[in-house]
Amino acid sequence: MRKLLVLFMGVAIVIAITACGSKEAKPAETTAPAATTQAADGQNVALKATNFKFDQAEYRVKKGQPVTITLDNSQGVHGASIKEFNVKLDNSNKTFTFTPDKTGSFPITCSIMCGSGHANMKSTLIVE
Repeated sequence: MRKLLVLFMGVAIVIAITACGSKEAKPAETTAPAATTQAADGQNVALKATNFKFDQAEYRVKKGQPVTITLDNSQGVHGASIKEFNVKLDNSNKTFTFTPDKTGSFPITCSIMCGSGHANMKSTLIVE
């Protein structure tokens, strides 16, 4: 029984460490695409997630205007959460639309345990 428990714990640790996918980095783009774009029906924010980071340190939107946030898992398996606006994105729910009703800085965190760098996978939504 003890051997089975040790084996199970070992497998769980390996899965947790490798959950973010390959450590092999993809080539960087020469110019970063705009993270926030203005559309006729509101603002669009593209969160591009790679191993232990989002592509931007911050994303800016306007208060009172609809915002559609889309999660793009370019590397690994990640989620995104913005608690103040009830945003919860993952592979089964990659898009969320809301209208920010307050200004300020709001943390964006990875909501899926993705490995050793998970705790540092953060960004900020700034509502102006």
